[in-house]
Amino acid sequence: MPITDWPLAERPREKLLAQGAAALSDAELLAIFLRTGVRGKTAVDLARDLLSEFGGLRQMLNAGQKAFCKHTGLGPAKYTLLQAVLEMGRRHLYETLQRGDSLTNPTATRDYLSARLRDIPHEVFACLFLDNRHRVICFEELFRGTINGASVHPREVVKKALHHNAAALILAHNHPSGIAEPSESDRQLTKKLQQALGLVDIRVLDHVVIGDGESVAFAERGWI
Repeated sequence: MPITDWPLAERPREKLLAQGAAALSDAELLAIFLRTGVRGKTAVDLARDLLSEFGGLRQMLNAGQKAFCKHTGLGPAKYTLLQAVLEMGRRHLYETLQRGDSLTNPTATRDYLSARLRDIPHEVFACLFLDNRHRVICFEELFRGTINGASVHPREVVKKALHHNAAALILAHNHPSGIAEPSESDRQLTKKLQQALGLVDIRVLDHVVIGDGESVAFAERGWI
């Protein structure tokens, strides 16, 4: 039975308009994105099949173009649309972060850092550069490494902070293993960066380690 023959309350678009997006299942949200099904399957049926094939919504959203496009009902146009939607989500989080003091909105800070770093398969070290009122100047990825780690050079971090005329910054990096617990080398690196940046009067306000669905902030642990 086509979706147009379903009761209004069960149609994904109408359900979203009546109850809000949070009321929809993953398959219903994906069906709205797909817009149409394929021969013999509604958009919801196709969405359920795709979620099963990918292993879940997150795996689908993180799939590369080749892996994404090999599935029925998907192609370059859908992949392009999906990437645009994901980037709009990241920019929305960034604009939310920019509107206030990053220290008074730690949830927005973590949400943004997680959106940027969580699903990268190798370690990335990045910084949120802040002005003297702790408002965001910019976010920048500084170092990339292997699955086990990235080499971070304090002198380069200092140079970037001075380039952006930052008064403070928040350090961040991901753990591709998914475990957010900081290592001893993470703590030692943070101390080195604090010392190097302190020489030019730039404060390290926090160091956030991003795992899979969780994060650890040094400031909350009392390490900064």
